[in-house]
Amino acid sequence: MADKHILQIKNLSVAFTQYEQGLRQMELNVIQNLHVSVREGELVAVVGSSGSGKSLLAHAILGILPYNCQAEGNIWFEDELLSSERIAALRGRKIELVPQSVTYLDPLEKVGRQVRRERNQESVRKKQEALFDFYKLPLSTGELYPFELSGGMARRVLLTTAMMENPRLLIADEPTPGLHLEAAKKALRHFRTFADQGNGVLLITHDLELALEVADRIAVFYAGTTVEEAPVADFQSVDTLRHPYTKALWRALPQHGFHPFPGNQPYAKDMPQGCPFGPRCPQLTPECEGPIPEQTIRFGTVRCIHAE
Repeated sequence: MADKHILQIKNLSVAFTQYEQGLRQMELNVIQNLHVSVREGELVAVVGSSGSGKSLLAHAILGILPYNCQAEGNIWFEDELLSSERIAALRGRKIELVPQSVTYLDPLEKVGRQVRRERNQESVRKKQEALFDFYKLPLSTGELYPFELSGGMARRVLLTTAMMENPRLLIADEPTPGLHLEAAKKALRHFRTFADQGNGVLLITHDLELALEVADRIAVFYAGTTVEEAPVADFQSVDTLRHPYTKALWRALPQHGFHPFPGNQPYAKDMPQGCPFGPRCPQLTPECEGPIPEQTIRFGTVRCIHAE
């Protein structure tokens, strides 16, 4: 695999400014000291439960965070440190988002014009037709408005829109809900093919089982940070995984017994001292309430002082 990075993120933190009890202002830290990278030819899956901050990661990369949200840290695209101006120039061109919500479609414009971005050249129309065929969308779909689409059709239209350009990086934010299993697998295979052509994909998902079918590496997200990043081959056995939360996810998969894990992910406002997984962890010791540095173990990284 090539060593050249398409995307590198280091020490990313994202906080919301909120008001409580009238004019009392507070900072709500939802992502803290996050690291993740995508190399040429690589599909990296960021896996975590709802509320862990995964979608905010996508929005931070693209520079589309809400007005009351601030991001700190460094993001590089093809070895160039990104500024807000550079992100705006790359967004929708070299960096494409496949969004989680179908509300990204303009309700007042026909689907075909949106997919083509209002371009009518013959080459653009032919590419749209080929992509519609690939995703099993009738050509007549282009003449429909978004409200006339089923949920699954709308998601396939979003996939088509992203693939119309020639991006270097695709950020797919929960791209498969609403798709039946075979359509979801086909969409992920398309991302795999896109990466195999020397590009990069950052797949943001709660579905570890599907991610394992296409990813090269899995970054496990918990309460706003990556607790483990590991090659997908390490998920063949619980013994080759490093973090207790990753092991809990592995055991919860249907093929491994569907074992539930007690407790809940902490809300950003009520984070524990030290390790965010500490209150649920069977290995918790007093040392876990202090700083938890990231360490490299067996070609993967982990934030756990007890990892082996």
